[in-house]
Amino acid sequence: MDAARADALAARHHLVDEGGWQFRRVDAYRFLPPPPAAVWLGDETAAGCDAPPLAGAGWTLHPVGSPGLVDARWLDGSNPAQRAELLDGLPAPGADAGGAPFAWAHRALCRQGLRLRVAAPADPGAPPLLLQLRHLPREAVEAPLLVLDIEPGARCVLIESHVRDADAPSCRREVVQNLQVHLRLGAGAQLRHWRLVQPGPGDRVAQHLHVRLARDAFYGQAMLAGGSAYHLQRAVVELAAEGAEARLASVLLADADKVERQARVVHAAPRSTSRVDVLALARERALAVADLYAGVRQGADEADVHQHLAGIPTAGAPRLVLRPQLEIEHDAVQAAHGATWGRLPDEALFLARQRGLDEATALSLILHGMAASVLAGGLGDEALADTVGATAALTESLARHLRGTRGGEAAVAQPALTGGRRDG
Repeated sequence: MDAARADALAARHHLVDEGGWQFRRVDAYRFLPPPPAAVWLGDETAAGCDAPPLAGAGWTLHPVGSPGLVDARWLDGSNPAQRAELLDGLPAPGADAGGAPFAWAHRALCRQGLRLRVAAPADPGAPPLLLQLRHLPREAVEAPLLVLDIEPGARCVLIESHVRDADAPSCRREVVQNLQVHLRLGAGAQLRHWRLVQPGPGDRVAQHLHVRLARDAFYGQAMLAGGSAYHLQRAVVELAAEGAEARLASVLLADADKVERQARVVHAAPRSTSRVDVLALARERALAVADLYAGVRQGADEADVHQHLAGIPTAGAPRLVLRPQLEIEHDAVQAAHGATWGRLPDEALFLARQRGLDEATALSLILHGMAASVLAGGLGDEALADTVGATAALTESLARHLRGTRGGEAAVAQPALTGGRRDG
């Protein structure tokens, strides 16, 4: 038995035989418990070395601008040498206690992955490198992996989309996806990250992002996520060095289905900054959960922490769970958090209708303005939201949500970009 298969079987043994699929003592999952471990592990025989090379990789890469700055490697997790390279430097599955069961399930099933490295340009005044990554599922049960290293001083804009193509054969079946993404930013690096995630109605999806920032690095993420049978978005951000800054902004759209946003931010260094915003829109009997945690460790002088959650029912009787949390172990800190829940004020709709708008149009415009502001704040650049396609995606997705149609029934148009293309 080779090392790759032994590693996968050991992870499977940890979950199945040693009872590693435990969420009872993890408070964050009490609102939307994950399906059983067997759902995420798939068929054990498919994890062997006879699996087709890179089966289920699913990544398409479009570098725009200076592709010479990008080193991309699609690696086969069933090959021992390539598996070692694929997992090199990544934390052990138990490093994130809250996401450990998913990490073990990913290690058991992972057979493919993409590693990217972005270098800094020779000219510091050059525009940021633009990368477009699209992932389409190729297997009924899959565990994709993405590792992105941004070298010191590099600047990058990443467009990442997970949208089911209504015309593709894979869209006719339900998909189970356990995705792991690791983003590591060097000193002074900048990454602005737009994520569009629209699973099919019956899909069960768990996407985990692990972000580590070095000194004076900046990470800004804006995400638009739709619901499905089970949909978890979990981000763990480590502000590991002085001056690191992270922004996470999410708009959740739940249509009689489920979606959960978890964010864990740890301030471990002085003068680190974090801002996390969530706007959840839900209708009918949908469930939308936003569970945020920020921890300020001792020695993190002048840390600046901000959390804000808002939930708005748009029709019917959905359930909205908003949970901000702060754990502060240091005195010299600026911190603020809050949560608001409820329908839009009648005054806001009245003022909009006074300008000749019908109620549906007024509601759409107000919600669009709120959501667009959240997304632009995550990217830290309002104009960039238009450039990467965030504004267009929001317009189309919100229109479907207010009409009561499922997010998986139509694909959102991707931004029109030019440049090279690489498929995995």
